[in-house]
Amino acid sequence: MNLNATLFAQLVVFLILAWFTMKFVWPPIMKALDERAGKIADGLAAADKARADLAHAGQKAIEEMRKARESATVARTAAEAQVAKLIEDARNEGAAIVKAAREVAEGEAAVASQRAREALRDQVATLAVAGAERILRKEINAQAHAALLTQLKSEL
Repeated sequence: MNLNATLFAQLVVFLILAWFTMKFVWPPIMKALDERAGKIADGLAAADKARADLAHAGQKAIEEMRKARESATVARTAAEAQVAKLIEDARNEGAAIVKAAREVAEGEAAVASQRAREALRDQVATLAVAGAERILRKEINAQAHAALLTQLKSEL
């Protein structure tokens, strides 16, 4: 065989093989490579999105914790203020009760003192009448001398 004919036959077979490969073999390989590249790109995009979402969630969690702390501080302050107000109200009410009790006690003491004075005046008047009776050696009628006894009580 001739070297040119062999070379020509090989060139024709090579071109047929190249055409067959480009027509039937190459498209499925390229399609598979493109699909793989798309999946890799989607995976990288999803990883980036997940990383961004994680960073956003971390920031949101930090913000929520800050808000919760502020809310707890406000609630604690309000509760302490309310407790202080309740304590102050209880103290004021206790002081009012003690004051009222003292006033009642003082009022009762004043009434008891007045009664004791009146009883003492009656006793003094009775003793004065008894003394005068002994001095005069005669009986003094309490009913007859009521005006005199009333005047004596008021002077005492």
